[in-house]
Amino acid sequence: MPERIRIGHSELAVAPLALGANVFGWTADRDDSFAVLDGFLAGGGDFVDTADGYSHWVPGNTGGESETIIGEWLSARGARDRVTLATKVSTHPDFSGLSAANVRAAADASLARLQTDRIDLYYAHFDDEETPLAETVEAFSGLVDAGKIRAIGVSNYTAERVAEWFEIARAGGYHLPVALQPHYNLVERDFEANGLNSVADREGLSVFPYFGLAKGFLAGKYREAGAAEAAGASPRAAAAAAYLDDRGRRVLAALDEIAAAHGAELASVSLAWLRLRLANGAPIASARTTAQLPALLASMTLALTADEVDALSSAAA
Repeated sequence: MPERIRIGHSELAVAPLALGANVFGWTADRDDSFAVLDGFLAGGGDFVDTADGYSHWVPGNTGGESETIIGEWLSARGARDRVTLATKVSTHPDFSGLSAANVRAAADASLARLQTDRIDLYYAHFDDEETPLAETVEAFSGLVDAGKIRAIGVSNYTAERVAEWFEIARAGGYHLPVALQPHYNLVERDFEANGLNSVADREGLSVFPYFGLAKGFLAGKYREAGAAEAAGASPRAAAAAAYLDDRGRRVLAALDEIAAAHGAELASVSLAWLRLRLANGAPIASARTTAQLPALLASMTLALTADEVDALSSAAA
């Protein structure tokens, strides 16, 4: 079994992989989503990451589809106590921004869709510079006091704004964040130099990067042959195929070599690299079908050597 990690200074502990639920209600329908959630839980996973806005961008959707599917699955399986549940606020069309009233209303709406009485980890999804940060900080802390959320996370904030959140929270005696969700993977390395890594270390934040597989590129799905055709194969394929430059080819070559040495999938190696690069945290990766799950789950226990981690880092430099 994988070693569990504690989320910041909270009482939450999870296996070292979060299942990204952004595809639920988008490229995975209800039945496929149920099957993926079943397989993830059976394979040792226990951490599910979603947002209230998923997936409002799909024609015919209004937002909240992912949460609704997860809530129906939790109810059908009686699985609430076996899952650590993370969701986010600020992007649902009916609950945009991070004003205090909106944060409270959005949390209640998420609780209803998720069919639960508490959210384990609640993220501010995107910074809202039109709302005073102190108002947002107080609102999130109030949700902890009300028992509606257990812990606070911050996503897509700059290092300066994360630091400001902590300053406000300490000055006001509010609950502190315990998690950070940045964009970070083997080919997206800004996190290492933009101050977020430093603030996470300083404040003891667990880090849960999204797009851990660079929209499928780091799973080896988009290579030289067929890359153009692949660009039209799925909604995210064009963005993933954009990584196929000289640097991207070096990364794939390094992944191929290390994957072959371990008898592992490229996705497993890519996620293991990310897990091992984090002082405390775990990658987020999504699966549309159960066929994609084994490679993701294997990443939780795949042991790379220090030389292998360095080789991958150098290839992607």
